[in-house]
Amino acid sequence: MKRLFLLLALVLAMPTMAQVSVTDLKVNHLSAPEGLTDRTPSFSWILKGDTRGLMQSAYEVAVYKGGKCVWSSGKVKSENSLTVPYEGPELQSGTRYGWKVRVWDNKGKVSKWASSSWLTGLFSLEDWHAKWIEPKLQDDRSPIMRKEFSVNKSIASAVLHVTAHGLYEASINGKKVGDAHLTPGWTAYNKRLQYQTYDVTAMLAKGANAFGLELGYGWYHSRMCFRDRADRYMYNIHQVGAIAQIDITYTDGTKESITTDRSWKASTGEILHSTIYDGETIDARKAQQGWNCVGFDDSAWEQVAEASYSLGELTASESEPVVTRERVKPVKYFITPAGEKVLDFGQNLVGREVVKVNGKEGQEIVISHAEVLDEKGNFYTTNLRTAKAQTRYTCREGEQTFSTKFSWYGFRYLKVEGIEGDLNLDDFVAEVIFSDYPETGHFESSNSLVNHLQSNIKWGMRGNFVDVPTDCNQRDERMGWTGDAHVFFRTATFMGDVQNFFIKWLKDLALDQWPGGEITDLVPCIPGWMGAGRTGWADAGVTIPWQHYMAYGDKRVLENQYESMKRWIDFMFRNTQDFLWSSGWHYGDWLAYQAENDFGGRSAVTYRPLIQQCFMVHSAEQFIEAAKVLGKTRVAERYAATVEKCKKAFCEAYLTPRGHLVSSTQTAYVLALEFDMVPDEVRPTIAARLAENVREYGHLTTGFLGTPYLCHALSNNGYTELAYRILLHEGYPGWLYSVKMGGTTIWELWDSMKPDRTIPDTGMNSFNHYSKGAVGDWLYREAVGLKETSAGYKTFMVRPNPGGGFKYMGADKVTPYGRAAAKWYDEPGKFTLEVEVPANTTAEIYVPSPSVDAVTVDGVAVTSVADVKVVGKDGPYTKYVVGSGKYKFVANR
Repeated sequence: MKRLFLLLALVLAMPTMAQVSVTDLKVNHLSAPEGLTDRTPSFSWILKGDTRGLMQSAYEVAVYKGGKCVWSSGKVKSENSLTVPYEGPELQSGTRYGWKVRVWDNKGKVSKWASSSWLTGLFSLEDWHAKWIEPKLQDDRSPIMRKEFSVNKSIASAVLHVTAHGLYEASINGKKVGDAHLTPGWTAYNKRLQYQTYDVTAMLAKGANAFGLELGYGWYHSRMCFRDRADRYMYNIHQVGAIAQIDITYTDGTKESITTDRSWKASTGEILHSTIYDGETIDARKAQQGWNCVGFDDSAWEQVAEASYSLGELTASESEPVVTRERVKPVKYFITPAGEKVLDFGQNLVGREVVKVNGKEGQEIVISHAEVLDEKGNFYTTNLRTAKAQTRYTCREGEQTFSTKFSWYGFRYLKVEGIEGDLNLDDFVAEVIFSDYPETGHFESSNSLVNHLQSNIKWGMRGNFVDVPTDCNQRDERMGWTGDAHVFFRTATFMGDVQNFFIKWLKDLALDQWPGGEITDLVPCIPGWMGAGRTGWADAGVTIPWQHYMAYGDKRVLENQYESMKRWIDFMFRNTQDFLWSSGWHYGDWLAYQAENDFGGRSAVTYRPLIQQCFMVHSAEQFIEAAKVLGKTRVAERYAATVEKCKKAFCEAYLTPRGHLVSSTQTAYVLALEFDMVPDEVRPTIAARLAENVREYGHLTTGFLGTPYLCHALSNNGYTELAYRILLHEGYPGWLYSVKMGGTTIWELWDSMKPDRTIPDTGMNSFNHYSKGAVGDWLYREAVGLKETSAGYKTFMVRPNPGGGFKYMGADKVTPYGRAAAKWYDEPGKFTLEVEVPANTTAEIYVPSPSVDAVTVDGVAVTSVADVKVVGKDGPYTKYVVGSGKYKFVANR
């Protein structure tokens, strides 16, 4: 009987028990980060539950240090689950803080506590006790440096802070610290240098310990940029060197710091040469086994030199590190017509190979890297220009495994020299490296070629998001071109959570910005590079912060970048005459369609001042919106008045009375439409001329600045089928051309390889160049129809644009509030739309249907479903508003 009463009590209690939970706890958008120096970090979480319409009504956050609560928000009535600020006592350097959160839903139910932690970096320069040290020997070899120290008491915590001029790999007692590559990363080295923080408590032993540092050249000391300027662009501010300290707190409360200083010793090891473009040369015979372990005899090593560099350049790392994200096995081994031994990994990727070999003393193995084979099937490296991109390895006797440590490559194929006989596929693996941002987006459709295109977009982003957004990843360039980042950013925000990746990069953009307001072509900008203030490139400094805010909902990025944004707008406005900006040299619609033997004027050349005017207005309008978000109403009003005058000047200068533009190109019409440059009454004429141009060519003709907006302009103005026709064009120029040619990433040129597989030697040809993958934004936000209507997807819409013969198409994305998804099926007699809305959000759903009466939700008439608010007709759609949950709308035709 007692058991029966207990069961009954549980049943009666079930409605009052928590059905809501909290997951994905983050501090400054990072999961359990180490090394934050934000004195007012922000907390975010995701609300989850099974009930429809689930919303947060209140939250409570508490922060702990050593098990003791140092701050609690108390119960706060709010729906906010993003960027809740810490408001407690001043945080301490090198300290681990725990935090927990619980929430109340809109039914009054409370969740269980969910907890996480973060580790602070060094808040003050006075917290640095270490000295910069440098090996006295400075040549191509990678230095190794070491120090032994003793720990004689029980340790409560041990925290390492470390950075380098060049690249570093730290080790304690023979084991690498952390899993990051290419640390400390690439920043505006003239202005700031990142350091990393690691919790190394578990790595220390009682008694003797060994602390090791190995250094590489990296971005800091390698030659950078183009072949005709091979010796011009280098940072090389200081010699390769390092600064590091381990701050130990003992259980008795005492503290000790193990620091870099003159007591360290230095030598060289097996890495004889290592640079960004040329690769790495390794001699295993010169390895000093156990050099970073206790008891190693370093009596023959040299004492290091101390250097008195300013510590003011040091800044805590705030974005995800570069790590190994995947391992890929080769799919094929073959010998080319030229007799080369080649491995095919089946995917153009970025990283490094790991090779097992049973070597002979002095045997040299050379691994070369290439993206493609030429028309004869031979190994092709011409497009690498002066980059050698080779791993050269000299064996010791016996079995051994080798890889690079401070260099990486873009490749699909490996050419292997120095190994006798056939190659064993099991002896090779490629480690794919890129920044450790979460991959958050997924797309699928009924068209296998478009699915392949989506894969190419993903792999192009992976290969070019290696600490900074680069243009390419294989040749003597790999720069952070602002134009590429600008046009691809919205696609990137769907594919991954790149909040911190771009927060870091945008800070360097502002630091490298010229005094007059010009934003540089490259970020970080290489010393000596003189390019700045170019339309479509410099606009990254405004467009990315604004789109970042809309994608992620944290207005601090606008606060951080506001002055930089304003200075760029002011530069453009200052350089107008009668509100027209036409001065300076600009890239224009870079890599637009060029017809061979162009006797008929088929090449799509867009007048560059027209492009300048469009982007000036577009950036200014985004700046105005940012100013409104930040409460700068008067600024917004003042700039809005100037924008209207600039639009009027555009129409007077570039628009004829009958609706022609002075450049009758797809890019000109696209920008006029998407940037709202013409009066409403002229838009249908402009859109019709765009459609006419597309039909006349039968393909796109746009370059860098027109391509991201082309399909948007068509579908937003009633020409969705033309947008699909452009997307599905399988010849040159078009996205599916490279897919049909076997490309596994996005190409730089529309015809990086000709139909006969010959490769044009243009001096600029990359087979992994992500910018043209910006079409992904149209696929996700317009074709599928999943896009935000307020910052961070607090509200969003699903408004599908079916067409192109697709039977189904779907996309899902992990938003700051959780997973949002949409998938449509276009079938004879009915249209089905499946939607998932995360908790704490609402969504507008647009169903292609002639009437509400023709629509059901989960098999029930939509008008009878309480969780669905019927709004009514909206053009060819019926509109509904829903809360969180999964819904299946069916429109019968």
